Amino acid sequence: MLKPLLAACTITLSVSLAAPAAWPACATDGEITVFVESFTAKTPAQALSPGGSMQDALCSQAKLAAALEPHMGPVIGYKAGLTSKPAQDRFGATEPVQGLLFRNMMLEDGAALDAPWGAIPMVEADLVLVVADEAINTATTPEEALAHISAVRPFIELPDLTLAKGQPFTAETITAMGVGTRLGILGAPVAVEDPAAMARMLEEMSVTMRDAAGGVLVQAPGRAVLGNPVNAALWLRSKGVEFKAGDLISVGSFGPLFPPRAGKGGVSVTYDGLPGNPVVRVQFKE
Repeated sequence: MLKPLLAACTITLSVSLAAPAAWPACATDGEITVFVESFTAKTPAQALSPGGSMQDALCSQAKLAAALEPHMGPVIGYKAGLTSKPAQDRFGATEPVQGLLFRNMMLEDGAALDAPWGAIPMVEADLVLVVADEAINTATTPEEALAHISAVRPFIELPDLTLAKGQPFTAETITAMGVGTRLGILGAPVAVEDPAAMARMLEEMSVTMRDAAGGVLVQAPGRAVLGNPVNAALWLRSKGVEFKAGDLISVGSFGPLFPPRAGKGGVSVTYDGLPGNPVVRVQFKE
């Protein structure tokens, strides 16, 4: 959906929606400028498209993506958020929400970050799928999709909830601001060699996020994300997103988000049940 949307907003990205002039709650250029100033200063921001529809929110997201590109680099993929029922209930949503991934947000395993890295920085256990080819766009099941995914990568997302106190935090305002995209830690790729076997492993794996002292912050099965993490890609596709080779797809959180102080200096996420039981880590410098 990104390509048609950005075209509709006279931007060079993409999403399939009507012209923004028809959406009175699509953020103005001035509102986008103010939001980007808050984002780059890592200070709480005013909500975009408050009270608007999801189409308004996606229009705002597209305009924001273009404005963030000088700071965040080009869009390199997509993310699904609110992929669990408790998360949807918390924000009054009836389905997930979609956001974007940028090149400059991606950091390597073991990175050390100064805290805070955003206005309202958080930590979540996530996973990334790497698209192999555009045939994924015709898939209807996780197994079919995995035939067109080259690898899965451990991923600690470091989102920024961004919005100032008192601002509306809804599915629409979350979408308008890009679903909290800020930073993320990518682990080593795990090749998809047998799509059927990988589909089972992703559903049955145990995802555990631990603090720097070894305490468990999150422990959840792979099926905690929409029954199977690959369903996040299928959901994005159902909303009009057209994947291309090399795109990254963040599937969403396997458990609650935590402020960085909960990590006591860092966190690690282990994916028991995937080949090699991979681990990805990040350190927080206070």
